Amino acid sequence: MNLRKIGAITRKEFYHLIRDYRSLYLAFAIPLILILLFGYALSLDVEDVRTVVVDYDGTKQSRDLVRRLDASPYFQVVAHLKNSQEAADWLDHGWTTLALVIPPDWTRNIQADREAPLQVLLDGSDPNFANISAGYITAFLERENTKYLHNFLNRQGREQMKPPLEGRIRIWFNEDLESRNFIIPGIIAVIIMIVGAMLTSLVIAREYENGTMETIKSLPISAGEFIVGKAIPYFFITLADVLIAVLMGQVLFGIVMKANFWLMITASSLYLAVAITLGLLISSATKSQLVANQVAPLVTFLPSMLLSDFVFPVLNMPPVIQTITYIVPARYFIDILKGIYMKNLDITYLWPSFAVLFVMAAILAVLNVIVLKREGM
Repeated sequence: MNLRKIGAITRKEFYHLIRDYRSLYLAFAIPLILILLFGYALSLDVEDVRTVVVDYDGTKQSRDLVRRLDASPYFQVVAHLKNSQEAADWLDHGWTTLALVIPPDWTRNIQADREAPLQVLLDGSDPNFANISAGYITAFLERENTKYLHNFLNRQGREQMKPPLEGRIRIWFNEDLESRNFIIPGIIAVIIMIVGAMLTSLVIAREYENGTMETIKSLPISAGEFIVGKAIPYFFITLADVLIAVLMGQVLFGIVMKANFWLMITASSLYLAVAITLGLLISSATKSQLVANQVAPLVTFLPSMLLSDFVFPVLNMPPVIQTITYIVPARYFIDILKGIYMKNLDITYLWPSFAVLFVMAAILAVLNVIVLKREGM
């Protein structure tokens, strides 16, 4: 390859980017918005579950139960209602997620060592939120059961029984279980696809529409030189976006990568090569900016969000969809991001994902050259 020819193509593309403010807006403004939006607005954590209480018992013991529930960081008692019908109305209108109904004679049944049921109503319109809330209320009631069981044994003059199994849970990699610690690094994969793939999906199609592609074909440059020259400006712009995202994650959200910084840059560059070659392939295959604009999100952005193990766990998907995820580049980059940001892994553990991204970039580059040569370059 001739570096002088590549430099000429690169210079031409840089000039176009400088004149096209819309491309610069897409390159810099949207990634910043995504970081702020995902960082502050998107959270998969479930806290302060809105709870209403119907206390038919009205005793000190029932009020103590409600106070302990409200004191929990997972529940927020927003109203004390008169009857179950009001609780149903609150659930119907979406004003609450959980309703706790304490029946009459609840305290008397406990004191008489009889069964004392409680009714818990949950809004299941959001299954994930409802499942987590159900787990929280179940754990809360189990703790209450343990306390009442100890009181019963004390009244009977028996020793407190220790459970045969005692789980000592220690959480690694994300000790606070905050979804933000994974969402912020994961959004880097989406940013690279938006800037790297969606912008480059227009560059060759634009040459066809402007009628300059025939002139380029007559120049003494090869298809490989043309591809590299077109890719370089977007490579550096997207890499700058990655550095901005890393800096914003650290300054605004306190999320610091645990592994080597240069390993992160290497992984981002490799994934960026996949994104850019994919975008250029879409551009050269469609030859239309309108078609490329419609195809690029379906091939790049949406799979990166939905099929990469970023937002939705791959293990919960049907087997057919799980198989499809193996051709999604973002899946491997997300795996690398987990290792770099959360697990402090090095290349010894992450090399399979690096290898797959390298093979993908090489295949896409070869396909680009083949398509352009068929067009007469």
